[in-house]
Amino acid sequence: MEIRPVPYDHADAVALDRLVQREYAQRYGEGDMTPLDPAMFRPPHGTYLLAYENGRPLATGGWRSQDANPEGYADGDAEIKRMFVVEEARGRGLARRILAALEADARAAGRVRMVLETGIKQPEALALYASCGYRPVPKFGLYRTYEDSRCMGKALVSDGVGVQRGAGAREAGSGAGV
Repeated sequence: MEIRPVPYDHADAVALDRLVQREYAQRYGEGDMTPLDPAMFRPPHGTYLLAYENGRPLATGGWRSQDANPEGYADGDAEIKRMFVVEEARGRGLARRILAALEADARAAGRVRMVLETGIKQPEALALYASCGYRPVPKFGLYRTYEDSRCMGKALVSDGVGVQRGAGAREAGSGAGV
């Protein structure tokens, strides 16, 4: 298996995005309405990754820079978008590998906290993120007012004495718990 960066509008990324949108529609009644642009995932402000096996795209995920704004982001945030593994490749650790690569890339780009939004109808995603050290944070982004939305975050840097910075820009609450 090979993980490599691709543009967000790369043909394989577009094909997997269609699949993830279809899955969102099955689970929630509609796809993700967050407006995304390929420029959001261009280094150093983000990256988009695909996992390939024998030339076939199996998994995807990206991060984009976010800073403090009215939607609830904090300075130094890196927001995960479009994490997805094709159904027949699930259970092989691909999402965990994509996630680790995204975290390393965002850290190298100077981001201090990784954040994501998922939902209660994706229990496997909630379990994955929790097992990788993500914790509930105050809601942010387009779905911050949705009851089914869950926002999580993880510090990417420590202060040199073992205390992680960026774990939560504010006190977690406001229904963001799992």
